[in-house]
Amino acid sequence: MALRLVANPPNPYLSECREWLEPPPPATLEVYEEKARTILSENDSPDLPFRWSVNPYRGCQHACAYCYARPYHEYLGMGAGTDFDTKIVVKVNAADLLRKELARPLMRGESVNFSGVTDCYQPLESVYRITRHCLEVCRDFRTPVSIVTKSYMIIRDAHILSGMARAAGAYVYESICFADDRLARLIEPQAPPPSRRFEAVRRLTEVGVPVGVMVAPVIPGLNDQEIPEILRRAGQAGAVCAAYTPLRLPGSVADVFIERLRQVAPLRAGRVEARIREMRGGTLNESRFGKRMKGEGEYWESIRSLFRVSLSRYGMSGLRAESAPGLEAACRPQGEPTASTSTAAGQMLFEY
Repeated sequence: MALRLVANPPNPYLSECREWLEPPPPATLEVYEEKARTILSENDSPDLPFRWSVNPYRGCQHACAYCYARPYHEYLGMGAGTDFDTKIVVKVNAADLLRKELARPLMRGESVNFSGVTDCYQPLESVYRITRHCLEVCRDFRTPVSIVTKSYMIIRDAHILSGMARAAGAYVYESICFADDRLARLIEPQAPPPSRRFEAVRRLTEVGVPVGVMVAPVIPGLNDQEIPEILRRAGQAGAVCAAYTPLRLPGSVADVFIERLRQVAPLRAGRVEARIREMRGGTLNESRFGKRMKGEGEYWESIRSLFRVSLSRYGMSGLRAESAPGLEAACRPQGEPTASTSTAAGQMLFEY
């Protein structure tokens, strides 16, 4: 794999001006362009209810301390800490590859998930537009899509997703695991604040894109008490589904997360770590299929109950995601569900 370090991302639209919606990251960004050999990844994990995924970027500028994708950067000879946040690999030929791969007979009738690893709408997407070009390819092939993102930038492509939702199927999950902007900033320092994400839910819903909320990860002792407020605001914004999964800390992620937690919340860090270990049978992580997306213990059972009660209280109830072991989901009925909506909802329930 050949990576090309670029001093500045290309700007083909010189008349456009792009500004940070939030304060710029404190570390220097390095961008590496890659001519990928393939773009569709096939998933065979029994824990994830999708088969095919597209990830236009390696690394993620959102810098979420808990991101389970951090160890992937170690395969590139980089670090799972600040390297993951600031050394971003861009698959510049992603759309061309996707067009070739969707043309295969194997892909007829298949759906594609975006952001199974890192966020396809992280800030560099405003310049490269790779996710948009990939969506346009999927639209041409009438391929159903599902997207998980923390970004507000997705509303840029609302018109594309709206058309796809009607024609082939498109579903979006906004990843929102905090209700409080200040608390979110401590753990997700470069991601858009929750208030922005709720606004994205509302704006996508207004143009006919079915949207759900992924309350993931749930970090026991830190954000579990925010579940009712997240679901209340999600319902008000028009979200039709919600799902959740417990925190996962594979490999180097545990070190990154615990260090960040001790820095930003020193008085709560010990309690949170103890709750995580209680949820994971005495360890910080569970990697076994069928176990990694579930918690255990009395405290986790109280979180499950809180989620279920909140779903019912705020108008989301009625659907259990049988195809996604370990995940809870509910859809708030809004008329008769369309085939595209129900299909996409079944594809979308996994941890981000």
